[in-house]
Amino acid sequence: MDSFSSKNILYQDDWLIAVEKPSGLPVHQNEFLPKDADYLNKLVGQLTGKSVYNVHRLDAKTSGVMILALSQEAAHALTLLFENKKVIKEYVAVVKGNPGKGTFSEKVLVKKKSKFKKPAVTHYETTQSISTNLLTKEEEPLILSQVLLKPETGRWHQLRQHLAKNRTDIIGDTHHGDFRLNKELAEITGIKRLMLHASKISFEHPFTLGQMTFESPLPDEFSELLLKLTPLKDDFQQ
Repeated sequence: MDSFSSKNILYQDDWLIAVEKPSGLPVHQNEFLPKDADYLNKLVGQLTGKSVYNVHRLDAKTSGVMILALSQEAAHALTLLFENKKVIKEYVAVVKGNPGKGTFSEKVLVKKKSKFKKPAVTHYETTQSISTNLLTKEEEPLILSQVLLKPETGRWHQLRQHLAKNRTDIIGDTHHGDFRLNKELAEITGIKRLMLHASKISFEHPFTLGQMTFESPLPDEFSELLLKLTPLKDDFQQ
């Protein structure tokens, strides 16, 4: 896990703070963490000297842009924006295969070890694909793709579940993904993380009414993974 410091702060005002969360850093304390463990709310609170409130979710293994509130009033206003789908979120993932372009609309599980499902919508578009020297179970060249994801809803592991249902699993997904492939790619590349990144978030500021857009560049592992698996004679295919 990369360290978290003031360099991870993208923006701060009296009501909210936008940060870049490293992969592997939990957002808040939970029953599985040691009492002295680091988590995003704790570190942001230490850096700013302010109380920090969650207004949306980002899995510990996912990196990228996250918005936190700095007061209860701001937390309420921002939470309503997310609940009313007035926040535009974009993610980038590296996946198995080439999903192309379209919309996933299958219901997804609401939490771990649950059978209850809720509606979920994810728009997706493949932006880059490579054909590797590795073979699939069907003895065909393994294709990996970089995909832009735009979720309309915010269900538990929604992006991971939708891509896994389509058999275009996110690389490094140890919960819903292709475990054998994850192990093989980690051994070859040395990269061991969930290849999912919250790259952009946009919304109207609930107090200033200004348009807010925050972006986070892709971590180096995304280009490194594809580069290490691209045959020397091939270039990225658009």
